[in-house]
Amino acid sequence: MPFARANGIDLAYEVKGDPSAPPVLLIMGLGMPLALWPDAFVDGLVANGFRVILFDNRDVGLSRRIESADLGNALWAIGKAFMGFPVHGVYTIDDMADDAAGLLEALAIPKAHVVGMSMGGMIAQAMAARHAARVASLTSIMSTSGSPRVSMGHPRALRAVLQLPPNPKDLEAVARHLEHVLRTIGSERYPPDEAELKAVCKRVAERGLDPQGSSHQLFAILASGDRRASLKRINAPTLVIHGVDDPLLPVEGSRDIAENIPGAVLWEVEGMAHDLPGPLIPALVARIAAHCRSAPWDQSPAP
Repeated sequence: MPFARANGIDLAYEVKGDPSAPPVLLIMGLGMPLALWPDAFVDGLVANGFRVILFDNRDVGLSRRIESADLGNALWAIGKAFMGFPVHGVYTIDDMADDAAGLLEALAIPKAHVVGMSMGGMIAQAMAARHAARVASLTSIMSTSGSPRVSMGHPRALRAVLQLPPNPKDLEAVARHLEHVLRTIGSERYPPDEAELKAVCKRVAERGLDPQGSSHQLFAILASGDRRASLKRINAPTLVIHGVDDPLLPVEGSRDIAENIPGAVLWEVEGMAHDLPGPLIPALVARIAAHCRSAPWDQSPAP
């Protein structure tokens, strides 16, 4: 497994596709390693002529863990953020965006199409605002602007995501716990194939989940607060995708993103929740590939 030193962090990554093809950087969501990206989604982008770079965010998978003292009760912190009070974390979404930009630099990739899912969408947005020269196009999937007004999910979905597995060192228990989480936040109209779900959860568990790391990432989201002012600075061509049935991050979050990024295009997907359902992947890949192709492209060095 290759590693790259990015923003002072050792990040584990994978690259798939023709080395000469335009690169697409995929950024995963809260607490999840790169192994959660569906094979059909990644392979679909490769088949459309892109080189796909996947990586584990800091504090998850095979990437570096950040040591810190206990940050406190997550529900209490969510409540504070919802009421508009500041929350302090070990790092912020901006720091994670700097990691992603640093990965491209370490791989000698001047710029890439950037696609982020959930928290990964937040990181991708911050990357487009902070490192504009490295972002050829932006695709934000099932994410939010950080505004408390549009970011609060259904209590059942929040409980599922925040609940810890019974024994983090028992990979089978972790995989079963993850199955429950993904069913809870996933698309009821497009239920997953059970064998595929179990296989994905097993490989995610084996790649590495870390309850403390997930807490760090959650507090990074909360500490970053309302990011609408930074969204207004984004000049990359932007596609915003969100499932209408998302119980974890309501579709209003992506509506808010699209309203604040100049020229952004919003696609609300009927029947999709907080996942990438197999039957919808061909349409998702086709729309994202078309968006990437339509963006102005050159490989001049980033400043």
